[in-house]
Amino acid sequence: MLRQDCDSGGNPGVCFVQGMTSYLYANDIRIFDYPQFAEPLNDMIRENAERIAKENGLQIEFIRKTGAFRKDDRIKEIIKDRSEEPGLVYIFSAMETCNTYKPWHDKASGKRFLKPDTSKSLHYYFYFIDKELGLCYLRVPTWCPFRLQFYMNGHNLLATKLKKNNIDYVMHDNAFYAWRVMQVEYATDIAFRKQSDLNLMYDHIIRDSDTFSKAG
Repeated sequence: MLRQDCDSGGNPGVCFVQGMTSYLYANDIRIFDYPQFAEPLNDMIRENAERIAKENGLQIEFIRKTGAFRKDDRIKEIIKDRSEEPGLVYIFSAMETCNTYKPWHDKASGKRFLKPDTSKSLHYYFYFIDKELGLCYLRVPTWCPFRLQFYMNGHNLLATKLKKNNIDYVMHDNAFYAWRVMQVEYATDIAFRKQSDLNLMYDHIIRDSDTFSKAG
């Protein structure tokens, strides 16, 4: 079976506290003015979501109670009436926890900077059908640093390719019967901010990888 993919992303310059702190200083924005800096961006995202909904003849459904229903089930019912034509299908919104920053004054050093924090903010779920990837959604938080989450189902991608090649298949929910993956590989990428950090463990990594290679 194919796995379901869910990836997140953000602006590499401000998606971590040091980056956002540097951005504020570089633009002469006081650290404790960070909430005032972020608030207009919040409003812009809300206004844009409302504009997109209006242009597509949709109303954004606000989910008041977590777990009241499965969004995927609701989307399936909508698609039955709508058809599977590519385009925007539906928009949900909900108050959910997200990563954010808070201003901080360090008494020992006298420095001011941002610290990691968590908060609740409005999130939008834009469900859409892509002509290649099938049903996907984009989860958009309305509070800085706006870490987006994109979801696609690898089963839908395979189904699209099978249809294009006139290959019959049977699906139950999102599983393919009589289909198996012969080999699956997983890779983890690790990024180091400074080369000196990597130097401390480089020899160990090379030695261990050589050991695993010989064992294989």
